[in-house]
Amino acid sequence: MADNLIANKFSKTETTKTNDSMRYLQQNIKCCLSQIKLYNTTTYEINKIINSQKNKTLHGYDGISDKILKASAPFIISLLTYIFNKILLTGVFPDWLKYSEVQPLFKKGEKIEITNYRPISLLPSLSKIIDKIIYKWLISHLTENNLLANEQFGFRKNVTTTMATYALLNNIQSSFDKK
Repeated sequence: MADNLIANKFSKTETTKTNDSMRYLQQNIKCCLSQIKLYNTTTYEINKIINSQKNKTLHGYDGISDKILKASAPFIISLLTYIFNKILLTGVFPDWLKYSEVQPLFKKGEKIEITNYRPISLLPSLSKIIDKIIYKWLISHLTENNLLANEQFGFRKNVTTTMATYALLNNIQSSFDKK
């Protein structure tokens, strides 16, 4: 009987929280979706992204490594800007940028043991650039419109795993204090 009472109380609390969260999202998303700011990318922005890439010689199926992309950037930056702006304008992400090449990466131990390897996905270099442009748009929109919960720690600037751990421990301690 006590188990049913606890289960009912828990499910009602969770349903209330879910309904409150859904109501909050519905109210805020309706007003903010139409306000997303879409703008053309610039050669400066693309050049900055290319130069921020590490000088890796690994490459995806396209055969273009970050090192090659950096060396050729001054000659192709205008063309890349045109292509990326077309992608952003039309909302069509080309199929040839969606594929990745999966390769095994040795971790440690015996090289003949398959469990000592982990898979890595090698993406086309151009795909990584457009990803960063779109990421910048989305984060800017989500931040400006306060659409991220305070409890969201992943992928946010100036927010660390230490802060997430502190918040968790603080919530646990508060719960103990309130019994």
